This record gives sequence, structure tokens and C-alpha cells, in this order.
Amino acid sequence: MHTIDTVRVVATGTLIFLIIGGAGVAVLALALLGTELFQFGHPGGDGPISVEVVAGFAGAFGFGAAIVNELLGARTPGSIVAAVAGGAVAAVPTAWLAARLSRAARTMRTDPTPTRNDMVGAIGLVVTPVPVDGYGEVRVRVAGQPVKLNARADRPIPVGAQIFVVEALSETSVHVETY
Repeated sequence: MHTIDTVRVVATGTLIFLIIGGAGVAVLALALLGTELFQFGHPGGDGPISVEVVAGFAGAFGFGAAIVNELLGARTPGSIVAAVAGGAVAAVPTAWLAARLSRAARTMRTDPTPTRNDMVGAIGLVVTPVPVDGYGEVRVRVAGQPVKLNARADRPIPVGAQIFVVEALSETSVHVETY
């Protein structure tokens, strides 16, 4: 009878730690997907502690403590304290790493969003013939990405002709000349 009670205590402790770890991973997944599940601090900012740090800490703590709990058998209060300490040893560096990675992701510099002025001067190809008094289609590269645009021209331009963008008429249409 004593062995069954001990197994039940170990299993209960491990289950509690696994639930804590699973909850941490679930919150971390939601935080990384961009949901603003919790706000620690003012709206629009994470405050002094980000959700990713809290979630990383909870996940590593729960799983680390569950591992130590199973390894020690957690039959005594001292074993439970050792499991909690083992979870903390796993959680602190994980939280630190989560803080560094989330801060790096938030402060990462990116290229500016291309505007219609960036289309002027682009070279491309006609994919649908461009008539004199209507629109055809051209494919150009803007900021390294292929973009298909409506195109007007002063004279007709056949499919496959190389073109040069002279003016951006709108976000999706340009005035072109043969290159």
C-alpha cells in the first residue's frame, strides 16, 4: 500500500509540473503568433517583462521540475524542493534567452515599404500587349520582388518587349516606354 501512495505522490507532482510547462508553451505559442494575450504594463508595450519571457520561464520551469521530480522520485518535501530548484535552474536561462530574442525581433531594422515612386525607372517585360488608348500589363521588379502592373504607353508595345517605367500613374498602374 505504501508503494502505491508514493507512486501517486510522484505522479501528481510530475503532472502538476507538466501542466505548468504546457501552459507556458501554450502562452508562448500565442505570444509568438502575435496575439496580445496579456499586457504587463501599459497598452501598446510589454512593460518591464514581456509575455514571451513569462511564458518561456513557466514552460522551462514546469518541464525542468517534472524531469527532476521523476529522477528523484519526489517522496519527501526535500525532493519536491529539489524539483522546484531544478525547474528554476532551467527557467532562468530560458527566460533570459526569451528576453534577448524577443527584444531582437522587436527592434530589428527592416527596409522601408516600397512606394509608387520606387517603380519609376524600373525595367521589365510586357506580358499583355499595351495598346495606345488602353491598358496592357507589364512585369517589373520593385525592391527585388516581381510585380505585375497595368501599363499605358504613347505607342503600342507587343508582348515580350522590354520596357522602362517613366511614370507611376497610381499604386497599380504605370506609364512605360520601350527600352
